[in-house]
Amino acid sequence: MNKYILTVILIILCVGFSSAQETKDVNEPVFKTGEQLSYKFKYGFFTGAEGNLRVEDGDKIDGHPTYHIIADGKTAGTFDVFYKVRNRYESYVDRTTLLPYLYTENRREGSWKHTDKVQFDHETGKITAAKGGYQSKGKVFDFVSAYYFARGLDISKIKVGDKFEIPYFLDDGIYTLSITYVGKEVVNSVIGKFNCLKFNPTIIAGRIFKKDSKLYLWITDDNNRIPVKANVGLIVGSVTMELTAAKGLKYPLNPIK
Repeated sequence: MNKYILTVILIILCVGFSSAQETKDVNEPVFKTGEQLSYKFKYGFFTGAEGNLRVEDGDKIDGHPTYHIIADGKTAGTFDVFYKVRNRYESYVDRTTLLPYLYTENRREGSWKHTDKVQFDHETGKITAAKGGYQSKGKVFDFVSAYYFARGLDISKIKVGDKFEIPYFLDDGIYTLSITYVGKEVVNSVIGKFNCLKFNPTIIAGRIFKKDSKLYLWITDDNNRIPVKANVGLIVGSVTMELTAAKGLKYPLNPIK
């Protein structure tokens, strides 16, 4: 894996579902403190990386109680011997609105290192990051908070072919992810078989993705809305993400018998 791939698959994990509806207010989070999700990422037939998401109680920010959401990613097996990656992305979100106040990332990929600290002022629309200040309009997320916000949106009326967008901040600017709803499918995983909703987020061809690369993401069709599987084609080969463990969920996870 080159130094960008683990970042990309963590973005797939966190952002993939975040465009599945307009960014209306969420009445109630569908997750709770203590939730933990674990994934493996396979490059061809080899497990190249592992990823984990967890929700903790966060410190108060400007008097507002928060959730502290953490996404960790690291190379595994042979990949870890030749190119060690240790990435962590953290977001502090308001417990009521689920909008982010603070986002940090610490990426170590071989000899390359990168850190960032992003502060969101939703009243003024100002975003302050290591590379400078940015002005936004409407709701803007980091890619971790975007996923957790979107899980609570009502998609009961979604139809095949519907497309949606959501803005998120990453590295040095505000980007918009577009996603298309593909339909329903049954997906097997190591922890069971699940009814899932399938989505196709847009990706940009370049150093990693081929011109005709497709990214697909499968989300449990239940109240939890957690990713079960993702697959994306690369310049060489493809990466598949698979759910390996889920605990501390707010609602029962009911696999198909």
